[in-house]
Amino acid sequence: MPVIIAEGGYQVFELKGGEWAILYLSAAAAVLAIIVGLFLAKLVLAADEGSPKMKEIALAIQEGALAYLKRQFKTIAVILIPLAAIVFVTSTAINKPDDGGVALSFAQSGLFRTAAFILGCLASGFTGYIGMTLATRGNVRTAAAALTGSMPKALTVAFRTGGVAGMFTVGLGLLGATGIIMIFQNTSSAILIGFGFGGSLLALFLRVGGGIFTKAADVGADLVGKVEAGIPEDDPRNPATIADNVGDNVGDCAGMAADLFESYEVTLVASIILGVAAFNSVGANPALGVMFPLAARAIGVIASIFGVFAVKAKEGETNALKPINKGFAVAGSLTLMGTLAVALTYVGNDNNDNAGWKCFGAVAIGLVLAQLVSRLTEYYTGTHYRPVQEIAESAETGPATVVLSGTASGMESSVYAVIAIAIAIGVSLALGGGNLTFSLYLVALCGMGMLATTGVIVSEDTFGPVSDNAAGIAEMSGEFHGEPQKIMVALDAVGNTTKAVTKGFAIGSAVIAAVALFASFIEVAGEELKVVAENLKDGVFKAAELQINVAEPKIFIGLLIGGAVPFLFSSLAIRAVGRTAGVVVQEVRKQFADGKIMKGEKLPEYGPVIDICTEASLRELATPALLAVLTPVVIGFGLDWRALGAFLAAVILVGQLMANYLSNAGGAWDNAKKYIEDGHHGGKGSDPHKAAVIGDTVGDPFKDTAGPALNPLIKVMNLVSLLTLPAIISLQDNLGARLSIAAAALVVLIGAIIFSGRRPNTMTVSAN
Repeated sequence: MPVIIAEGGYQVFELKGGEWAILYLSAAAAVLAIIVGLFLAKLVLAADEGSPKMKEIALAIQEGALAYLKRQFKTIAVILIPLAAIVFVTSTAINKPDDGGVALSFAQSGLFRTAAFILGCLASGFTGYIGMTLATRGNVRTAAAALTGSMPKALTVAFRTGGVAGMFTVGLGLLGATGIIMIFQNTSSAILIGFGFGGSLLALFLRVGGGIFTKAADVGADLVGKVEAGIPEDDPRNPATIADNVGDNVGDCAGMAADLFESYEVTLVASIILGVAAFNSVGANPALGVMFPLAARAIGVIASIFGVFAVKAKEGETNALKPINKGFAVAGSLTLMGTLAVALTYVGNDNNDNAGWKCFGAVAIGLVLAQLVSRLTEYYTGTHYRPVQEIAESAETGPATVVLSGTASGMESSVYAVIAIAIAIGVSLALGGGNLTFSLYLVALCGMGMLATTGVIVSEDTFGPVSDNAAGIAEMSGEFHGEPQKIMVALDAVGNTTKAVTKGFAIGSAVIAAVALFASFIEVAGEELKVVAENLKDGVFKAAELQINVAEPKIFIGLLIGGAVPFLFSSLAIRAVGRTAGVVVQEVRKQFADGKIMKGEKLPEYGPVIDICTEASLRELATPALLAVLTPVVIGFGLDWRALGAFLAAVILVGQLMANYLSNAGGAWDNAKKYIEDGHHGGKGSDPHKAAVIGDTVGDPFKDTAGPALNPLIKVMNLVSLLTLPAIISLQDNLGARLSIAAAALVVLIGAIIFSGRRPNTMTVSAN
């Protein structure tokens, strides 16, 4: 009876000529994506920057965003040093199963996994940096293109700006994974865990830090500017307006690019981890399980390139969403055709298992799920649909009813999103035909299918803040009237939709990736406990020793804590935004107090608000990160590995529900405000508009801070659990050592939470 070899061990497969051809194809596709990204950057930078006033405003945004990101990377670098040490010490020696020889010693495994961790951090960070850098340059060029009166030109510049981030995301992600497999081959899955963890951790930092910055500035600007002073959004008289535009880039561009890089990488890692056992279970070449995900990714990269260039509007066309959807459709269609060809010609359908058709089917399910999730998100957050219009109507009776209506809508949306994901997972499992090991591999491929066109998805997401920034530059320059102004308003509205839709992609893929990683968690436990599989098709998943019975009190405790963590995490993020926004409000009020700014007798000072947001975001990001990393350590060592498994299951479920609720409720409040600003229910300046601004203010940290940050939280916790699981099991009989580790982690975590909860009055003093 065979033992299933999983992550942390030696995967038995042989790379032959066909496998090496796919590896070279994958590497070539990755390099091509990076080259295309550089080409797109050249095209964007060659575009006109507009008037001196527009250049001045854009330069202020560039300098603020770059200064923030440099300080953030310095802060993160300090935090990563002890985490890299943890990655090293939690590594294990990797032995060959056939002769018992050592494939990688403890020192080698630790060194290589730590190097992969650092590489994942660098790749994720660089992706975010590239996205932000081009966004802060593409914004003014988008505005300048709109000034010519041509919507197609403005759309092209904005989307190609996003395309740079998209190409670097898929290029670096695929190149990193391909390189690791080429170098480490049979031990690559263990090294890939380090790479995925690095990407996930950086995404968490960028999401939390950038989210706090952008929403603190946005909330402060709206409360004083729109509600109290009655001036338009992005009015240059508002001292918070530059910080607000900076925040769009550090939160929505840098943060989202890193987030989708992480999702892109983790789904690939999960499928590779499960692939060898999956194809062993159907009696096929186990190398197919490693190579097919890479081939599918390479096809998706090439399809994304065509999709980005397919986004072109015709002269006279006014709806920018139509050509964007066309680009996504082109990328999706090419991905389907290419994946089908690889599945049937390379994987094949030997032994009557129809493995090729099943692999293609799982990827196709993922692509369908991506469309379904995006349509659900669009329905609950779009201005043309009933939920947003009902929220706008509720503004007639004040801010309380706006908050209640948006809360109800967000809660409802999370239910249908979970059902959609559950159906996709269920259909993927059914495709396996009762073979549980292969079925779980298909679930991982479903997640890959969702993100097959990541190059286009990232482009769509970055398009949002670029068009938002462009509209802000147009407003502040005072040079946009008539048709150019209409173009900017239209692009901003479409950008708001694309941002909401891509959040749905990120959340859905995070859940499916986490499910696949959870399956890897069970496989690792089976290997460490030397559990023998009764049946290759069932793997170790039906072994009595590996069943997680939530009726056991200790395991139930893990379940309870896992369900509570997303609430605590969201609380930390939202509280940080609220406290920082309060200081921003004080600063803006102080500058408005003498009335000289409103009279045009003096200029506002933008720097203090940027400094407030930067300081707060960097100070506040450590505690959520420690919560993500240390909580699995406390549960795993303090209770046991099964309690940790129950903990992860609860984190996945509750995290998914919370992420959808927060993101969709926030998006709905935002668009309800925009719906009123378009002339409904009294329009700008009316009492319903003021009520809607309050709803939007509540929703800002929901949709752009806490909600999106839950995606990397889920995956970070799963990856930390995989990293520490061998050590947890090896020490299961050493109660003293386990409790000492758990206690040390708990002390650090509690200290961080207490420290986070008792701070910020110092900011108020310094700001004043």
